[in-house]
Amino acid sequence: QVQLVESGGGLVQPGGSLRLSCVASGIVVSISAMNWYRQAPGKERELVVGISSAGIITYGDSTKGRFTISRDNAKNMVYLEMNSLKPEDTAVYYCNARLAYTYWGQGTQVTVSS
Repeated sequence: QVQLVESGGGLVQPGGSLRLSCVASGIVVSISAMNWYRQAPGKERELVVGISSAGIITYGDSTKGRFTISRDNAKNMVYLEMNSLKPEDTAVYYCNARLAYTYWGQGTQVTVSS
């Protein structure tokens, strides 16, 4: 059974930083396409950033230069490092794994507000 569990969300002030974590079970992140998505109220879910099994990183339109993805193969975890956060980054952030099937975590709320 595949499980993706996110953590690290919370309230942060504009301009601040936050790191989200995703621990995976049932898959091996080093050989999987791992992604972070987000969904803001009233908006469609969108790609934040992803990393392929070959280590190629793909950024969403609004996050390049501020967000980055990394993985710890030994811990089977994926991270999302978010810097220079803006109020429009407020959303539920989801960890995603694409193999023969697509798997989603339950999401973690990130709120950027003063």
